[in-house]
Amino acid sequence: MLHIVNKSHRQTTSLASCLRLAQDGHALLLIEDGVYAATTAGAASAGLAEAMKRLKVYALQPDLAARGVAGSLADGVTAVDYAGFVDLVAEHPNNQTWL
Repeated sequence: MLHIVNKSHRQTTSLASCLRLAQDGHALLLIEDGVYAATTAGAASAGLAEAMKRLKVYALQPDLAARGVAGSLADGVTAVDYAGFVDLVAEHPNNQTWL
């Protein structure tokens, strides 16, 4: 399962809900304002640091760059471009977008 979160962990509880319900081995893709959780500062406060022990976490590179946080990506988070986004969707037949 690929979980996609597009809201900041400071705006909504979408990421927290996702992390609570995602199962071991699932993948998480952070896009748009969701990428703030993928930063060194955001990972701990968002609960992402702990979740990376059981989930594979990705962040969309163009969104990181647009928000000026590409240089502060947390350890364990993999940046992907749009082609990588497509690959993740194709690799995971089940997708859940958290609004």
